[in-house]
Amino acid sequence: MSMCREERMTAELEKDLWSRITVVTNRKLAVRPFLDQIEILCQKGPERILLREKDLNLPEYEKLAVEVKEICDRYQVPFYCHTYREAAVKAGTQGLQLPLSVLRETGRGSLDKKWNLGCSVHSLEEAQEAECLGADYVIAGHIFATDCKKGLPPRGLDFLEQICRSVSLPVYAIGGIRLEQDQIKKTLAAGARGVCIMSGAMKFQP
Repeated sequence: MSMCREERMTAELEKDLWSRITVVTNRKLAVRPFLDQIEILCQKGPERILLREKDLNLPEYEKLAVEVKEICDRYQVPFYCHTYREAAVKAGTQGLQLPLSVLRETGRGSLDKKWNLGCSVHSLEEAQEAECLGADYVIAGHIFATDCKKGLPPRGLDFLEQICRSVSLPVYAIGGIRLEQDQIKKTLAAGARGVCIMSGAMKFQP
């Protein structure tokens, strides 16, 4: 096999891998100015950028959402807000990620029908409830050990596989997932539509 063909296959594999990754942001972990890091990640073509940033109040979050959305639009990467539906309206986001507790309160009917609506779940029962409440997909975790959940044992791939078998929604795995081909492939093999990566994305160096 020629080197050019090997390089082409490697590039195609990397592109396919990134297309299954949801970047979950945490500006405090970014290895460079946050918006610069977002632009570098957008260049890799992830499935979406999900602006988490739970410590920001609504005006701060709205401002950042508009800035991140502008970058995502330049690279045609879908942009999703987390929790703040007001910011999702202002930024013109393609989707919204909600904690299950918030989805229970708001219901699907009060949200923009055009949004791809995600819900964060931590058990099979929660995943099934999110489906009944009208979620379009769920993010399930935590799958592997992670510093974000120190002291809490991971739920593992068997847990993920059970959820994937039990709901008709796309399931995305989160928690301890690295920018590592073998680990991501194992996670997808358990039935996940894609994976969510925070630390590895915020620390990514091209």
